[in-house]
Order: sequence, then structure tokens, then C-alpha cells
Amino acid sequence: MDENKKKQYERVFSHFDENKDGKISPAELRLCLGTIGGEISESEAEAVVLLMDSDGDGLLGLEDFIRLVEGTEEEEKVKDLKEAFKMYEEMDDECKGSTGSSSITPRSLKRMLSRLGEKKSVGECEVMISQFDLNGDGVLNFDEFRNMMA
Repeated sequence: MDENKKKQYERVFSHFDENKDGKISPAELRLCLGTIGGEISESEAEAVVLLMDSDGDGLLGLEDFIRLVEGTEEEEKVKDLKEAFKMYEEMDDECKGSTGSSSITPRSLKRMLSRLGEKKSVGECEVMISQFDLNGDGVLNFDEFRNMMA
């Protein structure tokens, strides 16, 4: 992690740590999330702290807090990617393979790119897909799509 990002985490952590004891309690977590528009119950705050607490003291240290925030960011990224993946696959009725798993076909990619103002042929889309098609089936499943977007 770069130094600038760590300093940002330290500033946010310090803001959450109201009593300045170097730790964030479930009550502090709940209070600060409330001030930024998030809602979390007392029991949810306690569960989050219990889950992320690395030293067993019932409080979040800075490193625990960073793991919590970065884990939440990763969950949001995956959620956003799943929504984007669904948009691409919905462009093609053939997106459901014989296994019933979802995928992006060259045709669905062509249609979505066209909607975004980028004109590509099916052949060009096949080439684009082949660069990230790890299992060689000619389509992108979600994991391959996620690698492509990384």
C-alpha cells in the first residue's frame, strides 16, 4: 500500500476513534457510519468488530480497520462488475450456455459496444474475447470478465 493511501486511512481511522485510544469500538463504528449516512445496528457493529478484530480485544486497530475498508471496497467492485457483466450478457439470447452458466458471446459484446458508440465486427469481438478466454470456449464467463476488467 502506498504511503498516501495509508495516511488517508489513518485520517479516517482517527476521525472514527472519538476517544483517541487508538482503537475503534463497536459504538464508535456505529456512530461514525451514521454520520456519513450508513446505518448499522448495535449487534451488526459488534459482529463486524468481532469478525475483523485480529488481537481479540473487542476493538478495531488501524490494521483491522484497513482490512475492513478494503474488504468492503472489494465487495463493491465485485458487485459493480456483476452488474456490468449482466448488462453485456443480456445483449444476447444465446448467453446461457449448455451448462446454464452465464457468459458474454462475441455477438453480445458487439451489441453492447455498439450501444456505447464503438463499432466492432463480430470477428473483432472474437479476438477481444480470445485474449481473456482462459478455458478456450469462445465466450467470457464472469471470472474471465473480471480478469479483463482488472
